[in-house]
Amino acid sequence: MGKWKICCGVTAILFIIVAVVFVILTFTLFKPKDPKITPQSVTLESIDLVVFPVIKGNVSLGLVVTVDNPNYGGFKYMNSTAYVNYRGNLVAEAPIESDSIPARAKHNISTTVIVFADKLATDPNFPTDFLSGVLNFTSSTILHGKVRVLNLLKLKASSSSGCNISILVQTESVDSVCKSKIRL
Repeated sequence: MGKWKICCGVTAILFIIVAVVFVILTFTLFKPKDPKITPQSVTLESIDLVVFPVIKGNVSLGLVVTVDNPNYGGFKYMNSTAYVNYRGNLVAEAPIESDSIPARAKHNISTTVIVFADKLATDPNFPTDFLSGVLNFTSSTILHGKVRVLNLLKLKASSSSGCNISILVQTESVDSVCKSKIRL
């Protein structure tokens, strides 16, 4: 009987120690951190514009974005779409193919942004903004997928990002500020 009490006591103590270590690691080391998104390059892929009798068409831009994942878990996401708005109106879409971002690594995501030139050009504020030299856009993306922590835990997660993008017409440069959040 005495040996069983000792065995149960030691097992209970080990279980408590493992539980405490797991809780500490969960709230410190494994706590999800928001990824950092950095636009790398934009290239013109194609232009399909018709000016007369009505402005319509599309412009395709190649876009490369680097995602820096500071987490100890990899993120595998499904197909999604990024949306770009100009003064609240949808003016571009970018398909994002499913992929995975390794733990504690940087990963490049390439996509094609299809700009609806007719929607942009028919906005009454566009000529004024263009002549002022700055075009302000916002973008939003939600990626749904799974996080894998140390090849032990698989959790459903979503990563949302929003960017404020300013295109400086004179210098043909882009300035952007992006914020991302991970939800488990």
